[in-house]
Amino acid sequence: MWNNKKVSVIFPTYNEKDSIYEAIEDFFASGYVDEVLVVNNNAAEGTEAEVARTRARQVFESKQGYGNAIRRGFREVDPDAEYLIVAEPDGTFAGRDVLKLLAYSDEFDFVLGTRTSREFIWAGANMGRFLKWGNWAVAKMVEFLFNTTLLTDVGCTMRLIRRASLEKIEPLFTIGSSHFGLHMTLLVITNKLRFVEIPVNYRARIGVSSVTGSKLKAFFLGMTMIGLVLRHRLRSLFG
Repeated sequence: MWNNKKVSVIFPTYNEKDSIYEAIEDFFASGYVDEVLVVNNNAAEGTEAEVARTRARQVFESKQGYGNAIRRGFREVDPDAEYLIVAEPDGTFAGRDVLKLLAYSDEFDFVLGTRTSREFIWAGANMGRFLKWGNWAVAKMVEFLFNTTLLTDVGCTMRLIRRASLEKIEPLFTIGSSHFGLHMTLLVITNKLRFVEIPVNYRARIGVSSVTGSKLKAFFLGMTMIGLVLRHRLRSLFG
């Protein structure tokens, strides 16, 4: 709990069978998490059994896609939870960083992680020049076009949103695929919610990502993100 209010973590899972048990335990070990909700998005065989070894609750989303899984998680999470944290159970994020997100939630509606601070990038983490500067460039594009606070990483999937703020933007969700995270951030910006970006630990992934494991897929995702940013900007100018 934080300020006597419940904290829930949403873990979408597809290819994290070998890491999900430890990720769940790590986030509970922070001492602040009341619920971990795993959204099984047609996950690898054996994932369900790994989750069953923990205190986490598991729901199933058959419609494939990162965004579809997160949106299902928002619908299924404990209705009494005030602080909703999204992360990935692939070993890259540290449960202790929950405290960082919560500390800033006292003053902000939305707290977004960044993986671009050198001191927080662990050996073996998938954050080479291509991904680091690609995420940075699109983030700076958003920062410039929308005149926002500092942004350095549009691809970080560790974030916190307060319940009341989610309720303002949830009816506007339209994306179910890998760029849902940026879509969510852009809705936060265009709906004038208070947000801040903070550095989080970024560690080596256990297993291979279905998106960033391929530079070609990551490139096309980046192009999709740029198109999404431009559409949101045009919509904000012309309604």
